[in-house]
Amino acid sequence: MQESSENYLETILLLKRDLGKVRAIDIAKVLNYSKPSVSRAISILRDEGMIEVEESGEINFTQEGKDAADQLLDKHETLTTFLMMTADVSQEIAESDACRMEHYISNETYRGIQQFIKDVQEYHK
Repeated sequence: MQESSENYLETILLLKRDLGKVRAIDIAKVLNYSKPSVSRAISILRDEGMIEVEESGEINFTQEGKDAADQLLDKHETLTTFLMMTADVSQEIAESDACRMEHYISNETYRGIQQFIKDVQEYHK
C-alpha cells in the first residue's frame, strides 16, 4: 500500500474516533487537500477493498481496512513513544518524525522497538 493511502486510512480512523461519522469533506478539511484529491484517494481505497462509501457519503472501513488503520495508528503511537523516550524530543517532533518513519520501517525493527518499550516499562514498575 502506498504511503498516501496509509495516511488516508489513519486520518479516517482518527476522524471516526472524533466525529463518529466521516465524509470526504471532513478528510479534506483536516488534511487541507482539495475535494478532487480526496475523492480520487477515496476511490482508490474503495477499489482496494479498504473502505465502503454509503449513498449518504459516509465512509466506513471494511474489516481489512479497519485492521490496516488500527495497525498504522499503533505503529505511529509506538514510534512516537520510542522517539520521545530515546531521543528526548517533544511530542510534536516525535509525532512528525513517526509519521514519516511508520511507512518505511521493517517489521523486524518495529517489533524490536515494541519490545524495547515493553522492557523499559517493565523495568520501571
